[in-house]
Amino acid sequence: MNGSFDYVIVGSGSAGSVLANRLSEDGQHSVLVLEYGGTDMGPFIQMPSALSFPMNMSTYDWGYRTKPEPHMGGREMAVPRGKVLGGSSSINGMVYVRGHARDFDTWEEMGADGWGFRHVLPYFKRMENSHGGEEGWRGTDGPLHVTRGALENPLYKAFVEAGHEAGYPLTDDYNGAQQEGFGAMEQTIWGGRRWSAANAYLRPAMGRSNLELVTRARARRVLFERKRAVGVEYERGGEVLEARANREVILAASAINSPTLLQQSGIGNGEFLNAAGIETLHHLPGVGENLMDHLEVYLQMECKEPVSLNGSLGLFSKGLIGLQWLLFKSGLGATNHFETCAFVRSRAGIEYPDIQYHFLPAAIRYDGKNAAPGHGFQAHVGPQRMRSRGCVRTTSSDPFAAPDIFFNYLADPEDMKDFIHCVRLTREIFEQPAMAKYKGREIQPGDDVQSDEAIEAFIREHAESAYHPSGTCKMGAKNDPTAVVDPDCKVIGVEGLRVADSSIFPLIPNGNLNAPSLMTGEKAADHILGKTPLAPSNQMPWIHPEWQTAQR
Repeated sequence: MNGSFDYVIVGSGSAGSVLANRLSEDGQHSVLVLEYGGTDMGPFIQMPSALSFPMNMSTYDWGYRTKPEPHMGGREMAVPRGKVLGGSSSINGMVYVRGHARDFDTWEEMGADGWGFRHVLPYFKRMENSHGGEEGWRGTDGPLHVTRGALENPLYKAFVEAGHEAGYPLTDDYNGAQQEGFGAMEQTIWGGRRWSAANAYLRPAMGRSNLELVTRARARRVLFERKRAVGVEYERGGEVLEARANREVILAASAINSPTLLQQSGIGNGEFLNAAGIETLHHLPGVGENLMDHLEVYLQMECKEPVSLNGSLGLFSKGLIGLQWLLFKSGLGATNHFETCAFVRSRAGIEYPDIQYHFLPAAIRYDGKNAAPGHGFQAHVGPQRMRSRGCVRTTSSDPFAAPDIFFNYLADPEDMKDFIHCVRLTREIFEQPAMAKYKGREIQPGDDVQSDEAIEAFIREHAESAYHPSGTCKMGAKNDPTAVVDPDCKVIGVEGLRVADSSIFPLIPNGNLNAPSLMTGEKAADHILGKTPLAPSNQMPWIHPEWQTAQR
């Protein structure tokens, strides 16, 4: 595979799969995709309810861990990233959230010209095939199927009703005009299968003669002639190979691997590169900085009625669920079980939601371990716009050495205050009449955890990553010393090199990251091909009319 292509894409994840499809679509350009992982066709990936398995399997996950987090009791946190066709879209929770309109307007204010909500909305529509979304706000003929669960379990509706009883609005489509409120959660599931970026974008393009996909290919570094990227050096089967790029190299390797590849290629903070034994090609201090994520805790309750999913966790029940899915792609195996949710504001004076809820009709860890005895349910909750920032830094010239990953979670004291507030608001929701029939004792944090100090200790010990790393190749104006790419996704200060994945987000969006990552691939493709961007939208999002004076 020592060859020459117009475009060389590193990574077949959410944005990479989109780019592979769009750049090869008209047949005018040759495209190579390098993916370190292998096939995504195993049942652990394609079966939606098996979501806890692939992110804990070395076959599909890079296996990264953070450095000890000082404000989380010194814990080393897992940082799963997809090492498989489809990347993290093949191991994620299949939750579909665009983000709030104001997130993207903030991107524009931070220097990402042309990435305001009016600019990105047409790209969200282009990629979507929405089933049940708000008319006029959603795409209906794109490659990405977006569906809703059957809501058969009564606990789903009880959670939404409880939110409404607590004074919060309802929303028929949080990806439409109104994000704020309680309602049904959307899924990237279609025909009972995970509808990953690989299924939606990459696989339909793989029959094209101008698209080449190479798996088990691990990128080592970007190749340069002076300051122009001309290809990628990669390793496959113990052999070091080169793929030449006649036009451009595009990194779509994740918020962990994209900055690591830049650093291994000599692009980054010269001080850190020199300390790692890497010659500095271009001093760009923002590379690897601005690392963001969402943290969440689970508030778990006993369920007095035998209706939760905990009754389906035995080996016999799991076997029946698996058999039904294998034969018919239906039943409890065909959902991610996150079927209702909420986006709310934490207090008056906050313009748009800064808290997200995932509701699950079971009391169980996200990795599938430690199921609570008996029946239960839980809400995952956390602040969406935490202030703490971390970094990803290469510490060795060995291209395969894992980088240092440090999120610096909860370093800003305001983040902890927001988190404690999240716990108290959640307890209030669970005390509403709609939950009275179901709510038993509080399993976690526990009825004895009441003071701010006790809740804080619980959060430091039990908060988990929502697995939304982003921001490490920040998009901004060319004169912004913290920016890594410009609004065309071009790496600032060099030629022929772009980054297009969640690493370029200037600010983490309000929700899960798969949808904005896919949108980034869609929009970046037009920039790369020199196409006129889609016409901006004039649709205005709903903002709570009393947001300045009321929390709900």
